[in-house]
Amino acid sequence: MKLQFIYVDTPFWRAEVGRIALFMGDVKFDDVRIKREDFFKAKESGELDDGTVLPFHQIPCLIVDGISIAQTGAIARFCGKLGGLYPTDDHVKAARIDQFIDFATDLNILVSNTNIEKDENKKFKAREDLAKGPLKRKLGMLERCMSEDSNWIVPSDLSIADIAIWRVLGWLTSGIVDGLPTNILADFPRTNQLCLAVDKHPKIQEWVSLTYPTNYARGNY
Repeated sequence: MKLQFIYVDTPFWRAEVGRIALFMGDVKFDDVRIKREDFFKAKESGELDDGTVLPFHQIPCLIVDGISIAQTGAIARFCGKLGGLYPTDDHVKAARIDQFIDFATDLNILVSNTNIEKDENKKFKAREDLAKGPLKRKLGMLERCMSEDSNWIVPSDLSIADIAIWRVLGWLTSGIVDGLPTNILADFPRTNQLCLAVDKHPKIQEWVSLTYPTNYARGNY
């Protein structure tokens, strides 16, 4: 099976879930990192310059033996199965993992919606309000879902759910998003512990050392 994983050269959660799942499972894949300007062109045409089809004019995109697969969740589950981080015979556990992939998308959309505001001061204020209100409420929901008996979000093994939550919260607590305080996990100790457990995992550390820019802010855990 020939795999090509296409995204821009940044460790955003939408790509990292699939990339890391393949890496942790020792699954060979071509880690194709395109330039942003090439993606902007492909958003219009639905194709890269080499003819690679992006089904919904979006990335990430996974090419499996020449077949293009889009959408974060679909790619995450496919890569998770190959990498051993997503169950193939426990449908309840699979559904439990799925809900956290979707939850990560919810958090992403919640914050990204503030980009509609073009006035930088108003955008900054909108994100401050978000952190005190809707985002804090969402994180409270997530905290209540955390297991008290396991480091992992769906006991008892590391899964793509853990990687998704680790990276999306890493993005939100890194200081990259102006207006969001980096200490938003201070009131959510079990969620914070999950992020720490993922961040310290030996294979995660290996991936970070191989692919992340030096001193990249992975998050405030």
